[in-house]
Amino acid sequence: MMKFSIILVCVVIGLGFSSPADADDSVVRGKCMTCHKEISPGLYNQWFGSRHAKHDVTCYDCHGAERGEADAYLHEGTYIATLVTPRDCGECHTQEMNEFVPAHRAKAGHILESADAYMAHAVAGDPAAVAGCESCHGSKIKIDPNSPNKLLRGKSWPNSGIGRINPDGTLGACNSCHLRHEFSRSQARQPETCGKCHLGPDHPQKEIYEESKHGIVYYTNLDKMNLDADRWVVGQDYYAAPTCATCHLSATRKQPVTHDAGERISWTLRPPVSKQQDNWEKKRANMQDVCSACHGPVWVKGHYEQFDGVVNLYNEKFAKPAGEVMTILKKNQTLKNPAEYSNDIEWIYWELWHHEGRRARHGASMMGPDYTWWHGLYEVGKHFYFEFLPAVRETGDAEAIAYIDQLMTEPFHRWMNQPTDEIKKQIRSGDMQKLYEHLYRTEPGTK
Repeated sequence: MMKFSIILVCVVIGLGFSSPADADDSVVRGKCMTCHKEISPGLYNQWFGSRHAKHDVTCYDCHGAERGEADAYLHEGTYIATLVTPRDCGECHTQEMNEFVPAHRAKAGHILESADAYMAHAVAGDPAAVAGCESCHGSKIKIDPNSPNKLLRGKSWPNSGIGRINPDGTLGACNSCHLRHEFSRSQARQPETCGKCHLGPDHPQKEIYEESKHGIVYYTNLDKMNLDADRWVVGQDYYAAPTCATCHLSATRKQPVTHDAGERISWTLRPPVSKQQDNWEKKRANMQDVCSACHGPVWVKGHYEQFDGVVNLYNEKFAKPAGEVMTILKKNQTLKNPAEYSNDIEWIYWELWHHEGRRARHGASMMGPDYTWWHGLYEVGKHFYFEFLPAVRETGDAEAIAYIDQLMTEPFHRWMNQPTDEIKKQIRSGDMQKLYEHLYRTEPGTK
């Protein structure tokens, strides 16, 4: 009986439209809500409690489409599209769209052409890449050409990946952070929202945040965070703790809200060797402005010296030498198997920088000591010296072995071939201290 009633409601809704062009928008809006209140009450109630509903923004305002759009189809007498893209959101949220679409995050779908995606497709298989990688990074949305209703292909939909490649040419998905259909700003301000993608063995930002004092004080002071406030300026409208949004997106006393999460990031920690971002001095000043809401200038300066020290240590001691070895091996065609990741060395190197090295760098950036050391540089060091270098020696590549032999005589690495007491003295010596002091300072020309 209920099923018949639902069908009847939808049929009644379809009556009265002479053509899509003649449909009155207000009638369409009312009919959408009447039907969906019955057939998808969870979706309807999410919307009904939202700020969109309070401002009379309805289903049709977001899902309405023009005849001829790639994903538009005729439904109950009018054209709609299942997919809502940044261009659609930008009809009202123009500034937010203009900040987000050119940003690095919106291009995350380009991972589909990277080594990460190759590994998922080759080592595991296509379903793993679709449900794994593309769920966070974004898929290329495809439309079933055999469907009269322009159904989205199940292989590419559902998908709310941050860098989704949409049929209208836009990149990104606003509902990656502003989950439909409530689109709560309170939810977008909480670390759990970012944790959908920013966690795990290669980028455990959520876990690092939870370990840090920032995370500790946040979870013990949720009632003081004022998360649903219209204005949300750190240090004024809330002060108990920062969240991911506080540091990367939300307003400060000097900066407005931004939808470009890269405006306050001075290092890029993703690649094998960390690099400074373009215009990194300004971006660092932007983040230091956030810090200054709760911390003094000496504290902020000290944090960045420690952060730079870890990143530069990782770069100089491990990342650059390991990368040079891999360059030599590939140049000499020592890795005989033509497929990537079909040998131990490429796997060991991958995890050195992609997993362990990233954890160390992210741990230092967000003040997570366990991730900086035990989950980070401890594992980098262990696997560099006792897995990566021995595996390279086993190849018999004379040039690579000669490079390693020379490397082991340099200050960072000679501890391997000297008595422990002598090394302890060297660590405390003036020469080593000068070497380490250099790491704490980011050189302006470093790229």
